[in-house]
Amino acid sequence: MSKPFLITLSFLLILSCSSGVPVADIDSNFQQANQLFQDKEYAQAISSYQNILDKGTESAPLYFNLGNAYFKDGDLGRAILYYLKAQRLDPSDNDITANLEFARQFTSIQMEGVKLNPISTFFESLVGPYRLNTLAWLSSFFFILFFILLSLRYGFGFKNGPLRVGTTVVLILLLVSSWMTSFKYRHDYLTQRAVIVAEECPVYSGPYEQSDIELEAAPGLVVEILAESGEYYNVLFENKRRGWIKKDLIAAI
Repeated sequence: MSKPFLITLSFLLILSCSSGVPVADIDSNFQQANQLFQDKEYAQAISSYQNILDKGTESAPLYFNLGNAYFKDGDLGRAILYYLKAQRLDPSDNDITANLEFARQFTSIQMEGVKLNPISTFFESLVGPYRLNTLAWLSSFFFILFFILLSLRYGFGFKNGPLRVGTTVVLILLLVSSWMTSFKYRHDYLTQRAVIVAEECPVYSGPYEQSDIELEAAPGLVVEILAESGEYYNVLFENKRRGWIKKDLIAAI
C-alpha cells in the first residue's frame, strides 16, 4: 500500500463547495477519520469517512482513504469498490492505481487462464489516465482550431501547403480526441459496472434461486450489469462469462 491517506486543501474546498458544509467541519471529520486509521481503528475510521459521504460530499482522496480503511479491515470487495470510485474522479493519481492493482491481485486468480478482449483492454488503457473533462476540453480545442484553419483556407483563400497539412493533422487529432472522449464516457458513465462485495456470491443461470449455479464469484471482481429481474442482476464478468447475481451481493461503482 503506497499511501495511507491524502490531506489536501483542494480536497476540503471540493467538499465544501459540493455540499455546503463548512470547511472547518469537514476538516475536523476528515482529521478524526485519518487519526482513527492511524490508530488502526479501521471500523471506526470507515464509519467516519462514510459520515462525510452521507453529507453529500465526495472526492478522490476521500474514496481512496475509505478504500484503504476497508482493505485494512479485511473487506476486499469494498476496498476495490472505493479505489475504483477514487480512480474515476482522479485517474492520473499513481497511488490510487497502485493500491487498486495491489488489492486486485487477491482476486486475479479468478481470471487465470482466461484471455480477455485485447482490443477493449488496449482502449481502456489508452483513455484510463485521463479525466473525462480533460478529453472533452481537448476535443473542443481541436474543433475550434480546425474551424479556424478551414476559415483561413476557404473563407480567406489561403491555399499554401503547410496550411493544408496542418488542417489534415488537426482533423486527425480532432477525430482521435473525440473518439477517446466518447469511449471514456461510455466506459465510465454509460456502462453500469459494479463490484462483488459479498464473501459468498453464487452466480446462477437464471434470475431465481432454483437455477443452476454456474460458478462461485469472489469479492472484488468487477462486473458489468446488463439487465435486472426482480432481486437479481444479469451480469457480465471481465472474462465474458454471464450469470445472475442477487442485487444485495454487489455494489455499483
